[in-house]
Amino acid sequence: MGFKLQGKEVGNIGFGLMGLTWRPTKLSDDEIFPLFKEAIAVGCNAFNASDIYGTPDHNSLTVLSRYYEKYPEDVAKIHLNCKGCIFPPFIHDSSPDGVNRSIENNIRLIGDKGRIDMFEAARKDRTIEIEATVAAISEHVKNGDIGGVALSEVSAATIRRAAKVAKIEAVEVELSLWSTEPLENGVVEVCAELDILIFAYSPLGRGILGGKIKSLADIPEGDIRRALPRFQPDVFDANLQLAAAVEKIADRKGCTSAQVAINWLLALSRRPGMPRIIPIPGASSVERIRENSVEVELTEEDMLELAKIMREFPPVGDRYDEHGMASLDY
Repeated sequence: MGFKLQGKEVGNIGFGLMGLTWRPTKLSDDEIFPLFKEAIAVGCNAFNASDIYGTPDHNSLTVLSRYYEKYPEDVAKIHLNCKGCIFPPFIHDSSPDGVNRSIENNIRLIGDKGRIDMFEAARKDRTIEIEATVAAISEHVKNGDIGGVALSEVSAATIRRAAKVAKIEAVEVELSLWSTEPLENGVVEVCAELDILIFAYSPLGRGILGGKIKSLADIPEGDIRRALPRFQPDVFDANLQLAAAVEKIADRKGCTSAQVAINWLLALSRRPGMPRIIPIPGASSVERIRENSVEVELTEEDMLELAKIMREFPPVGDRYDEHGMASLDY
């Protein structure tokens, strides 16, 4: 285990649950439950979930609820961060009413045995001041409904404003060798200053740094990545160059590309003046969870080489489509 988070022992690497329920082909409980067990066993017990990851009756929280019914002893072993405040058909509502409805729904879905350690609005609602959103979440913390307040995809200025209203436990952002914006826009800096944890989602660049994607044919039809700008045919080959360069480092070190990408974040986290960073890769197999959990030492020479690679092969295209980019607080 790495450290204590809100009084719970958690590992240095977490587990993102989106891909287990937001996917073209549904996985059964019999397929998902062993993944939860393995993640706990290898220390990847900081889980990141949402009621929007899937359908109203099959999402992160409904699956966890069934898991807790079967394995109630594991509730205390999992640290659970939930994002919400998005309602069908993908409407952002982080008003006090939206916060209340979302948290109440999350609590209902997770069930009597479950526990939400942190809650965050998935995106900053452009029609609502962040102070109102955070104050509404804080009321549920005071009432004991949830454990703490987190933020998602927000700017450094928004983090500062939110931190004046309540203690911010964590900020979730996309951060990887392929998406370094939080290192450049002040988000990482302010999190370090205010002692706020960072959850780094998509640490494998939506899979492109995982070593398994060599062409567009390796991404299934219907996969949401096929709609993203960086996965379009006219730029995809260019974007594979960074992955190929990372793979060469992995081969030299005797590890996998995924392990290099994940441990780059851990190495950043250990540098002076940096906040604690927990990568939260997804996985749909026990083998991948084990691979992702391995901590590999990256030397300063390795880090310098990776920095050089990122300068040589910057990603082509935005992280999201036009609508998705408009939802970001940057």
